[in-house]
Amino acid sequence: MLQSLGWRPLAFEYSATGAELARSRGLQVARADAHALPLRDGAMGVVIALDVLEHLEDDAQAARELRRVLRPDGVLVVAVPADPTLWSAHDDAVGHLRRYTADTLGTLLTEAGFEIQQLRSWNVLLRPLAALRRRASTGSDLDDVAGPVNLGLRAVVALERFLPLGRRRGVSLFAVAVPSAD
Repeated sequence: MLQSLGWRPLAFEYSATGAELARSRGLQVARADAHALPLRDGAMGVVIALDVLEHLEDDAQAARELRRVLRPDGVLVVAVPADPTLWSAHDDAVGHLRRYTADTLGTLLTEAGFEIQQLRSWNVLLRPLAALRRRASTGSDLDDVAGPVNLGLRAVVALERFLPLGRRRGVSLFAVAVPSAD
C-alpha cells in the first residue's frame, strides 16, 4: 500500500522465512534485529512497528532504537496486543512475551524519547468474541476465516473507525508518537 502511494518502504525482518515472504510480495527487505537496526541516526521519516514489540525480550531497547533511527520531525506508528487478561495459548503459540496496557505502552514510548500523539484501543467491538475464542484456544487462532465471516468481521472493524471507542478495552493498542523535543 505504501508503495502505491509513492513511498519507498524498507522492511526489516529478523527471520529468513519472514524476509523471503516479504521479498516474494515485492518488498525491499533486509534481515535485522530490532534491538540494533542497520541504519544511521535519523535516517527514517516514518517508522512502523506493527505487532513487533511484544515479541522482543528487551522492548525498551527496541523502542530506543526506533527513536534513534527516526528523524526529529518523524513519526512512529506502533500496534501491539492489548490487555494481559486476554493472555492465552494463542500468545504462547505466536511467540508473544507480553500484552500491553495503555499505561505500559505509553511508559515504554515516553521513556524511549517519544511524545505520544495518539494512543487508543483497537478491535474494541470484537474483544468479546476474541476473549471467548482465546479462552478455548489451544494454540494459534490465526486461521483462515470463511469469506462471509471475514466480510462481517471487516465490516465491524470498519465501523469502529467511526465510533468513539478508543478508550475502551480492545484486542490491540495503536499509538502514534513523535520524537520528544527534549
